[in-house]
Amino acid sequence: MIASTFDFLTGIVKARSGGIIGPEQGYMLETRLAPLLKREALRDLDALAARLKAPRGEALAQEMTELLTTNESSFFRDGRPFEHLRALLPTLHATRPSGQTLRIWSAACSTGQEAYSIAIILAELGEADPGFRTRRVEVIGTDITTAVLDRARSGVFTQFEVQRGMPIRTLMKRFTQEEARWRVRPEIAAPCRFEKYNLLGELRGLGRFDVIFCRNVLIYFDVPTKARVLSSLSQQLAADGALYLGAAETAIGITTVLAARAGDRGVYGVAEPQRLRA
Repeated sequence: MIASTFDFLTGIVKARSGGIIGPEQGYMLETRLAPLLKREALRDLDALAARLKAPRGEALAQEMTELLTTNESSFFRDGRPFEHLRALLPTLHATRPSGQTLRIWSAACSTGQEAYSIAIILAELGEADPGFRTRRVEVIGTDITTAVLDRARSGVFTQFEVQRGMPIRTLMKRFTQEEARWRVRPEIAAPCRFEKYNLLGELRGLGRFDVIFCRNVLIYFDVPTKARVLSSLSQQLAADGALYLGAAETAIGITTVLAARAGDRGVYGVAEPQRLRA
């Protein structure tokens, strides 16, 4: 693979997903795109680049981008954000009119573990508080990769996947076993919906959210792309809502439209000037 081919292919990925693939990750193109090359009868990545430059290469470019997008998830990942959410939701419930839907967004949701973790917390809160049980809540998971969205919608996970972060009691109560796999129970799946959206695209169609999880996504972006995405997320976040970022991510020094919540690491809200405009 010649250097110009690497730059061309990774440039497509960056433009479509925001993800940065460095020269040291060249092996990833070879391994992840091998099945695509075989299916399309392309001898190498240089031939793929030539195909993408030809007319009608749009679908192939999108498929390549999806194959090169990192999809990593686990239930209740890192723990602390979900405990924070558990404490926050009753407050949001108390401050919203009774008929208003609480809306939670799992951005870059991958195979759905984050969205279903949120739904489990909702179920637990409803069991503890009959008032919360009557609150309508939507959990929207979005991703750019069709294959992971299909898996998320299925609500079926392997033994390995449910062992990552899922307490055994929660597993037995919230899932049903189907041979070697585990399926989310209908009451957990009910509030969840999964749609294809690109964080670099137009997001206003998703509407306003009370809570946004966008965790372990910004680490793949350069600073201008991080700022662009954070600005878009702030526009979708309620004035008193919460944005959760990953443990290795920050909005500080990148954007002024979001402000860190005092004492809550990795939790952000809409900055005051923007809040007043909203």
